[in-house]
Amino acid sequence: MKYDFDQRIDRRNTNAKKFDGYKAYMFKDASIKLPYEDDELIHFWIADMEFAVAPEITEAIKKRLDQKIYGYTINSDRRLYDALNSWCMNRYEWTFDEDELVISPGIVPAIRTLIGYICADDEKVLFNTPAYVQFASAAKLNNIDIVTSPFIKNCDGTYDIDYIDLEKKMAKADTPVFILCNPHNPTGKAYTEDELEKFAELIKKYDMWVISDEIHCDLRREGTPAHIPLGKVMPDYDKLITCMSTSKSFNIAGLAESSIIIRNEKLRNTWNTSGHENINPLSHEATIAAYTKGEEWLKCCNTYLDENFKYLVDFVADNLPKAKVCPSQTTYLGWIDMSEYFNEDDDIELFFAHEAGVLIEADKAFVDNANRMVRINLACPRSYLKEGLAKMAKALDYALVS
Repeated sequence: MKYDFDQRIDRRNTNAKKFDGYKAYMFKDASIKLPYEDDELIHFWIADMEFAVAPEITEAIKKRLDQKIYGYTINSDRRLYDALNSWCMNRYEWTFDEDELVISPGIVPAIRTLIGYICADDEKVLFNTPAYVQFASAAKLNNIDIVTSPFIKNCDGTYDIDYIDLEKKMAKADTPVFILCNPHNPTGKAYTEDELEKFAELIKKYDMWVISDEIHCDLRREGTPAHIPLGKVMPDYDKLITCMSTSKSFNIAGLAESSIIIRNEKLRNTWNTSGHENINPLSHEATIAAYTKGEEWLKCCNTYLDENFKYLVDFVADNLPKAKVCPSQTTYLGWIDMSEYFNEDDDIELFFAHEAGVLIEADKAFVDNANRMVRINLACPRSYLKEGLAKMAKALDYALVS
């Protein structure tokens, strides 16, 4: 393989949230004491990779650095549009108009801002669960309530959409916004065209705004059909906002640039006249390089992740027989049912941190419908994955014996 995904990179002293911010974020207590030194911990929690960024991206940043001035920067040419539009056409057979594209420092900040633009004080935001907690946080920061529609979990660990419940929630007059996580985090579900058509039918029926978070769209398991943007299924729907980014797929979340595609002219004008025009010059070059030069790296990364997922499934079957890995079609996040190992009110995150020295995210890190579910980040060297899983299994074995 051209790129080295087995390399273990020391991220200490880089202000990485994953390594320096876990106590305050996960345990809400920066002074918490664990029976491990920081450099002994295995970090399977937050969704960024332990892989070196594609050298093509690094070279683009270096080239921009060589220009020596990093003043106020705007998206004043077609390079990002051409890069992203070509990427979407070549991979997903979908395209969009240039004037629909705006830039945000991240998808979560964009969702937060858009909810504020769209919703009145007494209105609500709807999404499916289990859900990424930041959807709820984006609403809360706007003093907006949430409404949730739980997925139906099948015996094999896959998930189906409860369209009857979803329609009931969409029909409420005080719920103008639906957030679709496409593909879905944390379950790893890739929606079929039929499922997206059913979403589209309900969205149009109740004339809802829809924000489609497609941040994980480029991460795909072997054998899974290509991602289907909601915009492809709803080519003429004006109240659709599509959110895409290189942050997850290319491990550049810290560079903070995302592409937001807003069809509605009035909403887009509100965005464009609200002080969003300045961008980071290095982030912009990195994003364009990812879309124009990063395809081979991404292909290799997905292949490596395929093997990590296979290792996870085999390891759990052999060492944690009471756990169940939910089949994943996308993302780099393993979603594991550990309901046979824990009680409903157990603090699973604290258990693995204290007993195994492994940091994972569990039910309380998500919105509803996730009790005793564990999410682990598989975007790491296989040796690191093996070490962390072995520690988790040993801790559970010891707890069962005790």
